[in-house]
Amino acid sequence: MIRRFVARLLLILGLAAPAYAQDERPTGYPRSANERSDKPVTLSAVYVADIRSNVSGGIARGTRYLDNLDLQVAVDADRLVGWHGARLFLYSIYDNGASLSGDLVGDAQGISNIETNVRAARLFEAWVEQDVGRNASIKLGLYNLNSEFDTTQSGGLFLISSHGIGPDFSQSGRRGPSIFPVTALAVRGEMKLGEHWLGRVAVLDGVPGDPSHPKRTAIALSSRDGALVVGEVDYLEHGTKAAIGVWGYTARFDDIRSSDPAAPRRGNKGAYVFAEHRLVGSRADDAHGLAGWLRFGVADTRFNRIGRYLGGGLVHTGIAPDRPDDQIGVSFASAGFGDRYRRDQSGDGGVRDAHELVVEAVYNAVLTPWLSVQPDLQYVVNPGGDAQLDDAIVVGLRVKIGR
Repeated sequence: MIRRFVARLLLILGLAAPAYAQDERPTGYPRSANERSDKPVTLSAVYVADIRSNVSGGIARGTRYLDNLDLQVAVDADRLVGWHGARLFLYSIYDNGASLSGDLVGDAQGISNIETNVRAARLFEAWVEQDVGRNASIKLGLYNLNSEFDTTQSGGLFLISSHGIGPDFSQSGRRGPSIFPVTALAVRGEMKLGEHWLGRVAVLDGVPGDPSHPKRTAIALSSRDGALVVGEVDYLEHGTKAAIGVWGYTARFDDIRSSDPAAPRRGNKGAYVFAEHRLVGSRADDAHGLAGWLRFGVADTRFNRIGRYLGGGLVHTGIAPDRPDDQIGVSFASAGFGDRYRRDQSGDGGVRDAHELVVEAVYNAVLTPWLSVQPDLQYVVNPGGDAQLDDAIVVGLRVKIGR
């Protein structure tokens, strides 16, 4: 089934894209730096350190040190060896595995986006991308779907995981989708659909890595794992991005209620929509000023504990003439738990509220091109939906070294 889908995708892109030389994607909205470069080879090393303290509420008071090391190599194969329209990308990561959400706060959304719970060094991405004409491309390999799907520029300022990818999507599947910190083998097709429109679809292994060996980089394809199929259509213009996406797994899943004796069923799916817009800026192509975004997503509550999500925020870039790259922002992330999950937890003696809300305020001071510091404050209402936990207050500092 997967092979037939990939073959059809390649055929459609090959027939639909005219054979011109240069890439012509919609412009005016920043794309991931690992996808296009003016150099034959681009190297990147970035170390991120979080010192975070839960000072009130949650499971327990305490402090944790979390870190993440990113090492990237991006190759423009056309410039390097004359392989026309091809790019290669390697990305490895290391994380110390310290737990903030699990040990101290008890939240469901992941208030640090570098928390992994497992100390490990992994190959995170390894793919080749080939242009098909000037309007389309194919990407194949270990792939982080969140590098292109369900992603905003403004949300990247915040430390909570929900503003990287919505929790309705990130907590789906048997081990989550192919995102940080474990990715899966995938094929992704992308095509320009008009002056400002871009469409993409991806087919990924339904279970990233090897759950029985969480520290390993592994590709373990199995018919039981099935596939994750994701599609998204974007509208991109200067300072604006609007998108709608759908996703679904081909495998069968057990009902989220542990007491439900029903046989595993298909239908684990969801959808999301978001819009991001620069609200105040001096020029149409100026990244400075005030930007905002809003995202809404849903997931099937028969299989997932988070059935709906609403999040958004505001980010101001260039707060003073002498601080053109500094950013300040405020955001909210509200995750709604499904009725089945809540009833199941209540049956086990736990009492679950309907929502968890995280409000975050952050300031990012760019001290040099290779050093930034980021004080952060988060207020967590109903951590994990557990009515027995008091609201939590988390303060901390993120330091980022490298470029």
